Amino acid sequence: MYTRFSDYPTSRKLVLLLEDNFHYTQTTRQKTQVFLEELRESEGTQRIKRMEKAVLINETSVMSFRLTGLSTNPLVQMAVFFIFLIFYVLTLVGNILIVITIIHDHRLHTPMYFFLSNLSFIDVCHSTVTVPKMLSDTFSEEKLISFDACVVQMFFLHLFACTEIFLLTVMAYDRYVAICKPLQYMTIMNWKVCMMLAAALWIGGTIHSISLTSLTIKLPYCGPDEIDNFFCDVPQVIKLACTDTHIIEILIVSNSGLISVVCFVVLVVSYAVILVSLRQQISDGKRKALSTCAAHLTVVTLFLGHCIFIYSRPSTSLPEDKVVSVFFTAVTPLLNPIIYTLRNEDMKSALNKLIKRREK
Repeated sequence: MYTRFSDYPTSRKLVLLLEDNFHYTQTTRQKTQVFLEELRESEGTQRIKRMEKAVLINETSVMSFRLTGLSTNPLVQMAVFFIFLIFYVLTLVGNILIVITIIHDHRLHTPMYFFLSNLSFIDVCHSTVTVPKMLSDTFSEEKLISFDACVVQMFFLHLFACTEIFLLTVMAYDRYVAICKPLQYMTIMNWKVCMMLAAALWIGGTIHSISLTSLTIKLPYCGPDEIDNFFCDVPQVIKLACTDTHIIEILIVSNSGLISVVCFVVLVVSYAVILVSLRQQISDGKRKALSTCAAHLTVVTLFLGHCIFIYSRPSTSLPEDKVVSVFFTAVTPLLNPIIYTLRNEDMKSALNKLIKRREK
């Protein structure tokens, strides 16, 4: 009776490694590499390549991942469920209301509100990618997500997140032109330019998401299946791969991390220039512009702060990760309607008119 993997003859080792019901672990991964080295010493090159290919194809045996969620305490889970449900409903209602108001009020058909409506749409989509799954997992003991669903979630998460980063940068540029070059504003930010910028940021987000997701799905996943979060994200998923992910982590930092840091620096510089231009004269118009910029800067800091914190370091788990993820997926999308309606007189006026029109 053989008790250790190394005791089996070569032919039996290959059978074990190719069995569909064989449970792979990190230890088995090491045994696989040892076994392949043994084969290289005793078999021909072509045969080894065929065996190696068969073994590596079969290694991606993980069909689903297990999400740990935010807590294992039932009372805490119920409290989190109702909090997230309230946040999600308010996010949907608030952001959809902003889009409808901007569409119906012709006075809001300006570049600033065009980009704002895009931001509201992205926030609805961004929140929908993760929160509904999290809410449904509250009543599930296993909290499973299939491999394919995990890949889809990562793709759309990064699509909407990267697109929002580019959009926030474009909105900062819009405010810079409006405040620093008011006489040239409609010439520079004409509708053709706005449409081209909108198309560019969506294309950029799509390219970023495809590149990041493709790097993740090419890795072999053969054993560990627990994701220490309530949704799938690239840093948590690649840690489960049965291979060295050092190069992938560097690519993630150079991709997502670099985008986040560069856009954040550009945004801070833009608003610094705006503040300098507002320093000389404080009038009602200047106060309104300053208030708008402060609102933008609040959203930028909270949103990009998460991206820099998560994607500008190696894929290591920290206790703060889940807290930051909550702000990223649930809190930040809700800030958009709060900031742009409660602090914006034009939006409040347009919203009141829309409500009165519906009442009639």
